Amino acid sequence: MSRTRLKVCCISSVEEARLAVDRGADALGLVGQMPTGPGVIGDELAREIARSVPLPVAAILLTSRLTANDIIDHARFVGVSTVQIVRHVEPSVHERMVELAPWLRRLQVLHVEDESVTALATAYEPHVDAVLLDSGRPLVSELGGTGRVHDWQLSAKIVAVSNRPVFLAGGLTHMNVGLAIKSVLPFALDVCSGVRSGGQLDRDRLDAFVAAVRNADLALAR
Repeated sequence: MSRTRLKVCCISSVEEARLAVDRGADALGLVGQMPTGPGVIGDELAREIARSVPLPVAAILLTSRLTANDIIDHARFVGVSTVQIVRHVEPSVHERMVELAPWLRRLQVLHVEDESVTALATAYEPHVDAVLLDSGRPLVSELGGTGRVHDWQLSAKIVAVSNRPVFLAGGLTHMNVGLAIKSVLPFALDVCSGVRSGGQLDRDRLDAFVAAVRNADLALAR
């Protein structure tokens, strides 16, 4: 049976990382400097958390940097082998990163605003390791963490034709994640606000979210 993977984002402490790993997270998101959005931590803390994450769980650095050199430097300092690029950078930036840092995996965020995202996904596909569909508005420097749901029909179209793993983010909670999985069939989910209370990772909300994901996977397998 295929299993929907889980990335818990906005990790802000070693303790939160341990809780997420204990609950079965496949990846943890560490949010670098952003113009907007929740969960931003300093690079020193991100490095400390990354060092605490046990294999095979992946520590993923969210970066808003724009050039290949800057993104690689950011990843090296924090000590991660995967970056989540939250801006719509040129595909040539990815090509340059492949040349300079072939060890670095690249998860490109696509902000689902309208039908144009499908062409954007096609343009990026040859250049990235995976894509993440989120609900930001990059023209106003809103790069994620909005807590808003976008048009899952558009997300489903991208999943149906993509040859890369697709992560789904944006307004996911234990109440809607089952429908999200059924509607989109993503490779993985990315959740931040939906498992938090007062800005802190909430054990009960995380447990409810994980249970809803597993129940949805079981329903699809029947």
